[in-house]
Amino acid sequence: MLEYKDLLENAMKLRPVERAQLIESLMISLEKPDVEIDSTWEEEAIKRYEAFKEKRVKVRDLDEVIKRYK
Repeated sequence: MLEYKDLLENAMKLRPVERAQLIESLMISLEKPDVEIDSTWEEEAIKRYEAFKEKRVKVRDLDEVIKRYK
């Protein structure tokens, strides 16, 4: 496997359009859904919603929260 430094050096030798295509391909690879992460966030969202419905969490108005951090 190529080291980062070697990979970057080779990528810099590409024509600009080829570098742009490489960047686009890399960005697309980062945007692919990760089933495990999505599942974890779904579970967390459900837990938070249930806590909200059961009034186990304190709810604050958005304006109040924004004001606190200004």
